[in-house]
Amino acid sequence: MKKIIIIAALALGFAVAASAQPRAIGGRLSYGLEASYQHTVKNADFVEANLGLFGFGSIDATATYNFMIAQPDWTSRGEWGFYAGPGAALGFNFLGGNFFHIAAVGQVGLEYTFWFPLQLSVDLRPQVGIAANGNGVGFYTGGLFGFVPTLGVRYRF
Repeated sequence: MKKIIIIAALALGFAVAASAQPRAIGGRLSYGLEASYQHTVKNADFVEANLGLFGFGSIDATATYNFMIAQPDWTSRGEWGFYAGPGAALGFNFLGGNFFHIAAVGQVGLEYTFWFPLQLSVDLRPQVGIAANGNGVGFYTGGLFGFVPTLGVRYRF
């Protein structure tokens, strides 16, 4: 009985902590199309998880931990933020040679959160890693297209 009460208290504590943190859900569009989720972790730092088509020929799952570098007070309404952070990507390329890839990711961007629950962002997210198929392992060059600026549109709640 004690274990059940402790587990229930922990689950309730985690649920309360998770609901108290700002989150955002939406999409990213550039050299691909992705569904995006952001969850604030500490102060203004956030974790971002994305799933979608990278380069319209690869299905990718990407996660980054972004540090909020600066939040300038440029406007009287809304919030600006510069962020950057490391991450990882895992994907499968189904065009041009069917291969799996794993990559290190670096993300840097600028976001604006309106006074209503809309967030716009522009960022760069290149990937450097390895690719493997039946013929062997090689350098994953497709991730360098992450230097193409990406527009993110998210609902913040």
